[in-house]
Amino acid sequence: NLPGGQLPYQPWAAKLTQERRADDSRDDPHVRCLPDNPPRAWTLPHLTKVIHSPKHLALLYEVNAMYRQIFVDGRPFPQDMNPTWNGYSVGHWDGDTLVVETVGFHEGLWLDANGNPMGEHAKMTERIRRPNWGNLEVDITIDDPEYYAAPWTVTVKQPYAWDSELIDYYCLENEKDAEHMGSEWTQKKQ
Repeated sequence: NLPGGQLPYQPWAAKLTQERRADDSRDDPHVRCLPDNPPRAWTLPHLTKVIHSPKHLALLYEVNAMYRQIFVDGRPFPQDMNPTWNGYSVGHWDGDTLVVETVGFHEGLWLDANGNPMGEHAKMTERIRRPNWGNLEVDITIDDPEYYAAPWTVTVKQPYAWDSELIDYYCLENEKDAEHMGSEWTQKKQ
């Protein structure tokens, strides 16, 4: 899906990604306990619970009690969306594949720990299917002309956790790392 294994960055976006990586990930929203966005949430080690009704699909994430709602009732995107961490998602079934389109993201999101960017003009399309019992496969296509010269797709594979329940996991609970991040980081942020 990625020719040569490289994302098709716009030149300035490649520079931004390098700067984010050089910053030792201290600006990473995930490291700062801010919400993760949909592409990134698929790659985290925490559990996700899926609740499906005829009109909605809710994804409950174990990390920081995050959630995402996907409308599967045929509605269009709203005309005037407020930008959010998760964007606004509508989905439909194509055979046994759930196709979810999401727009309306915040500007300056991190797609991953490498600092790959995504912004307010992005459109994400997920094709979610179950290739066999016990596994999900999610093709994620990012179309963000502000940051990338062409749309690109990655595939994420997820095992099912059948006999498990979500547990509370809050990033800031009992947090003791910030005080050890050093004066360099503190000075840099002032």
